[in-house]
Amino acid sequence: MNQYIFLQRIQGPAMLLTFGVCALLDQWDILNFGRSWPLYLIVLGVIKLAQRAALATAAPPPGYPQGYPGYGGYQPAAAPASPAATSTALVPTDSSIQTNDSGDGR
Repeated sequence: MNQYIFLQRIQGPAMLLTFGVCALLDQWDILNFGRSWPLYLIVLGVIKLAQRAALATAAPPPGYPQGYPGYGGYQPAAAPASPAATSTALVPTDSSIQTNDSGDGR
């Protein structure tokens, strides 16, 4: 199983376990609920850091290119073609403008 998916699946149970331990410590008058909120942030932060580390080392899913951002590093795409190399011009050039030689000004 992918390590990122595993960490994502245990995030809820880890937070529930942390809540249960804090409730037990509150019953034993060791830690009050009002002072336990940093513990939730620490547990959530550690899990998120582990997910990021797992995502950085994971192989891209099928159908994605090898240089997909977030999977083993980002490899930029090839540089776009220069405007002179494109065949369709949005602005007409001087050679494509037809002149009227009849002299009537149209």
